[in-house]
Amino acid sequence: MTHIAVLGAGVVGVTSAWYLRQAGYDVTVIERETAAGMQTSFANGGQISVSHATPWANPSTPMKALKWLFREDAPLLYRLRADKAQLKWAMQFLQECRAERADANLVQMVRLGLYSREALQQLRADIGIDYEQQTRGIMHFYTNQVEFDAAIAPTERMQELGCERYVIDINNAISLEPALYPIAHKLKGATYTSRDESGNAHVFTQRLAQRCIDAGVKFLYDTDILTLNTDAHSARPHVHSMTIRPKGKNAQTFSADDYVLALGSYSVLLMKPLNIHLPIFPAKGYSATYQVNPRAPHLAPFVSLIDDEFKLVTSRLGDKLRVAGTAEFNGYNMDLNSTRCAAITRRVQQLFPKGIIANSMQYWTGLRPMTPSNVPLIGRAHHGQVRHGSVNTNASFDNLWLNTGHGTLGWTHACGSAKAISLLIQGETPQVDFDFIGLGT
Repeated sequence: MTHIAVLGAGVVGVTSAWYLRQAGYDVTVIERETAAGMQTSFANGGQISVSHATPWANPSTPMKALKWLFREDAPLLYRLRADKAQLKWAMQFLQECRAERADANLVQMVRLGLYSREALQQLRADIGIDYEQQTRGIMHFYTNQVEFDAAIAPTERMQELGCERYVIDINNAISLEPALYPIAHKLKGATYTSRDESGNAHVFTQRLAQRCIDAGVKFLYDTDILTLNTDAHSARPHVHSMTIRPKGKNAQTFSADDYVLALGSYSVLLMKPLNIHLPIFPAKGYSATYQVNPRAPHLAPFVSLIDDEFKLVTSRLGDKLRVAGTAEFNGYNMDLNSTRCAAITRRVQQLFPKGIIANSMQYWTGLRPMTPSNVPLIGRAHHGQVRHGSVNTNASFDNLWLNTGHGTLGWTHACGSAKAISLLIQGETPQVDFDFIGLGT
């Protein structure tokens, strides 16, 4: 039986392991944390949001970024650092802000999102997994007229691509989510996508990891991945083993037939010695989790919301409200910034002052693996600069696969990416029009 090693046990890695095991492969997952879903998947915004496909890189972003440059609580905070990788990524990001590139990237994101949402819904139906999911749709709401006006064209574009996102009036928005009633006078408009969902990515990842174990997948936790070892004498680049170090033990060699990279922001560091250059840079995202007020639970939203002006998403997870968002480009720094945390709570108190217990907040931060285009890297690895859709037949690895760079939509795209990488490894073509890496090589 072909043995596949999945590198990383976040939501993307665990779903990859699940689909590969279902396809009949012997699968081992290797993870440096003590359990699955303990990093970027731990406390994210919780949305399965096909409708949130407008890339961060779009024509309006450069001016906004300049305006926000010296605001510590800005939705997008770019810290100027003497870091060549960050500067190179920023230049690539600016190139993706052109209108034609932003539209092409939106198309990719919607196609993968629709494919992935269907895969998740089918998985849930097949195995009955529960993860505090809500299937009440996702609403974008706007308290700024300029932001609402700017949302019309992307909404119509998404409709053309099959995403059922529609503009709704304020009365309809309040009817769908009564918790917005106290700020109805501030609303300028809204859009609604009925088939989008929300749920606890951490709970999903851990419960699916257990299903994987039950199905025969092996997990090596507390294990650092030090290097991938290649065979320089092969006709095509080939990984023959990797060096790992279990906690408290010496480094050792681990071998598999194929390797799937799902290490998020840390994928770059492992690939660089192989002359594989991934255009991924960590964007630090924040979240705050609040206890819903038990005396007035109806004043906290059940419909998952997106506050586009402040770049925040809101999801109801049982008796808690998760609010997440913003992006801070500050390398691999994991420090919680109190100013940015306070900005989230300040906005939540403006929106739902009686729906939460304000002093119950639990803050969290995680590194989201952002590509300049926002489009993830899925497919066969190759030497040199990698981008979605890139093909390098002379330097493609025959057994190293990428499933990384999902940015803010890792939870949204996890099942579709995992299903796709499983099919690609099997030599099949996924039924989604997406720019995979190395397809056909």
